[in-house]
Amino acid sequence: MVHSHKLNRGDSLLVVVDVQDKLLHAIHDWQTVLDNTIRMVKFAQALGVPVMVTEQYPKGLGPTNAQVRELFPDFGAIEKTSFSCFGADGLHDVLLALEVKTLVLVGIEAHICVEQTAIDALARGYNVQIIYDAVGSRSLENKELGINKIRQVGGIISGVEIALYEWLERAGTTEFKNILPLIK
Repeated sequence: MVHSHKLNRGDSLLVVVDVQDKLLHAIHDWQTVLDNTIRMVKFAQALGVPVMVTEQYPKGLGPTNAQVRELFPDFGAIEKTSFSCFGADGLHDVLLALEVKTLVLVGIEAHICVEQTAIDALARGYNVQIIYDAVGSRSLENKELGINKIRQVGGIISGVEIALYEWLERAGTTEFKNILPLIK
């Protein structure tokens, strides 16, 4: 598989990893992580990029944050107990059905579930982009360690606006005009 370093919305999947309140409120700078996760979901939805949400052991950690859930007309999350999303039943089928080449990861925790998902995705030949300003860990040090490991094994570290503008590709389109209010 040819790896591209620029996002293409036609082959991307946004994966919202475990943004559950019982975890979220313990995350360093959690409000920024939540706000940017919400922005990424809105951008993806506006541009037709599919979005998948996972929940780590929801019986113990509770549901996905309500502000994220309400962005979906028919909310559904893939439940998992493995730290990597690749341990979740049905993930592989979703990726094949959508013809995904690139996983765009947001959520928590950067050094556990996001990191293990990224490593497993790279090992399976997917491109991986981590949205730095939409991932978090309980400590900034652990976030940095997770991000650095992902970078070392071939993941691309990106940001909310970088991803958006790569998905958009150009100004002057109807999509660009429709998304402008979300950017500001």
